[in-house]
Amino acid sequence: MRNVIAGFWVCAVTLGSCYAAVTWMVGRAPAEEKPHYEGLQYKKIPPINIPIIADGAVQGYVVASLVFTADSRTLREISVPPDSFIQDEVFRYVYSDETLDFRRLSRYNVNGMIGNVRDRINKRLGAEIVKEILIENFNFVDKSDIRS
Repeated sequence: MRNVIAGFWVCAVTLGSCYAAVTWMVGRAPAEEKPHYEGLQYKKIPPINIPIIADGAVQGYVVASLVFTADSRTLREISVPPDSFIQDEVFRYVYSDETLDFRRLSRYNVNGMIGNVRDRINKRLGAEIVKEILIENFNFVDKSDIRS
């Protein structure tokens, strides 16, 4: 008889403690989650070779290596990576830029080029995804310097 009463007592204490724990947890306000700032992610783009045409012939190539920054969370959420858009816009900009003349070298407005390319990319993607474009390498290779 003592074992049966002790068994009921253990069951009653267990049920009571479970009930108290559940009501205590439900009654508490949920802790506020602080937004986690993941920061910017740097992604390197493969080198781009852009032909420079003047006087009806290829004079040489511009070789550009670029790095872009974007929010890490945004890069994970978008369905299309911006790498191809950056390569395309840089190629179009440099290829069609009349002020870029390697026969008569002068200072080139790199900041203007990068700003225009970034704005065009973000416009094509429909949101401000690319925060900054950094130039790692921007060289002109004359046609005569290329090995056959």
